[in-house]
Amino acid sequence: MRRKSVLYLDVAEQIKADIMNGTYPVGSLLPTEAELEQLFDVSKITVRRAIELLSSEELVEKKSGKGTTVLSNRPYNKLSKAGTFTEYLNDSGQKVSKKILNLEKMTFTPDSPVYQNLGEKGVKVSRLYTLDDQPYIYFNYFLPVSLSDVPLEAFEKESLYRLMDQHGIEIIKFEDSFQIVELTADQQKILATSEKSGLKRIRKSIGLSGKIVEFSEAIYNTALHPYVIEYEA
Repeated sequence: MRRKSVLYLDVAEQIKADIMNGTYPVGSLLPTEAELEQLFDVSKITVRRAIELLSSEELVEKKSGKGTTVLSNRPYNKLSKAGTFTEYLNDSGQKVSKKILNLEKMTFTPDSPVYQNLGEKGVKVSRLYTLDDQPYIYFNYFLPVSLSDVPLEAFEKESLYRLMDQHGIEIIKFEDSFQIVELTADQQKILATSEKSGLKRIRKSIGLSGKIVEFSEAIYNTALHPYVIEYEA
């Protein structure tokens, strides 16, 4: 059934609904842009904006010459109406890059906040984000031991939350807390800064069972760029 005067948000929502109900299964291709134009009776620009929106939610992936593939039927990374900080930086025209520094299995001691949240054993993934080629955010992710066999290459290629979703770890909410901290010598070296303090964000991701499935600590060199949270109206 054709719909007239459909905005890109409406088109995106309808395609998303079709992904969720199995009309377009994970791994399948969406109809071509020309077919979607005809289906919704909208312009090519409207279709492309809708696909871009779905791609930003990591539900689909568009590749030149291959079409648009459905990646997931779980909008796990849209738990609120808040856009991610890296999306904000990219949209502002700044070059954002990331690199995995280290991946290791760990045993945590009872006095560790990681132990108190995840238990005795888990996986630590260290990642560095650069902003216009300057070190900006230093992340340490602490994850369930069930991810201990995931290779480093997978963490480099996939987003963290998509990777967790692929391994059956579904997140229903985030809890973020922030504080100003004094940078250690190691943190100053990693961030290539002489700044004495930075912004620390602690994230707890809650799974379906109500248990914490991710405990992460991120240090931001806010002297390079302030932290921004952008919400949709």
